[in-house]
Amino acid sequence: MRSSHASALALAAVAALSLTACGSGSDAAPAASGGSSLSTISSGSLTVCTNPPYEPFEYQENGTTVGFDMDLAKAVADDAGLKLNILNVGFETMDSGIALATQCDIAASGITINDTRKAKMDFSTPYLDDDLVLMANKNSGIASIDDAKNGKKVGVQQATTGESWAKENGITPVSFKDVGLQIQAVAAGTNDAALGNQSVLLFAAKDNADLVKVADIPTGEKLGIAVKKDNAPMLEAVNKTLKRLEDSGEMLKLKQKYFGTDVK
Repeated sequence: MRSSHASALALAAVAALSLTACGSGSDAAPAASGGSSLSTISSGSLTVCTNPPYEPFEYQENGTTVGFDMDLAKAVADDAGLKLNILNVGFETMDSGIALATQCDIAASGITINDTRKAKMDFSTPYLDDDLVLMANKNSGIASIDDAKNGKKVGVQQATTGESWAKENGITPVSFKDVGLQIQAVAAGTNDAALGNQSVLLFAAKDNADLVKVADIPTGEKLGIAVKKDNAPMLEAVNKTLKRLEDSGEMLKLKQKYFGTDVK
């Protein structure tokens, strides 16, 4: 999920303008956290950056950001003896590494682990496998990937692996700021199809009979929680929590809760 081609200047501008807090604000410089051995942006809190709507990973419910990723972040915070502070940011600021450098301790937002990102941030052990999929409006006339290359409007979320794959494989994508807008456009028929990660698009299709799966696109993508480069104590804390959730069976229960199936 999600890879960026924006310029450094554009990303800096996004970082300056797009940050909106869903919790208490965070300080600019790291501070020792009360009751925890971890050094965090805001004393006593673990600040996670995320980018809703990206259901079921993160989305708004009664004014609060919730979802699969937020449950993972809450578990990390609880294990470290910290409160969870959530910042909703533009995905580009996470993809660029700016958010982790200036705004948050971890980033959890359905982020695909890849070499480009690993040069700018460190990743936890993978917590989910997540290939791409092409979904089409049932009235679009699209029955294959080749059909999507013939002047069709194929929506993608900007700065994602879906956008990159489309461009690299002969599809001219229509980019959307978030996956909610991407899906709405296909459901309404203003776009013919949507290309993105199966976890999100198949979830959206469950409640929309107008969306049909056209093709699976195996990419071997794995998702992870990102931390600032070389922040070994934070990375260790995140991995320790993920292992606890896996070993106890809680991770499987969370996947069943949000995805409705035994995903990997």
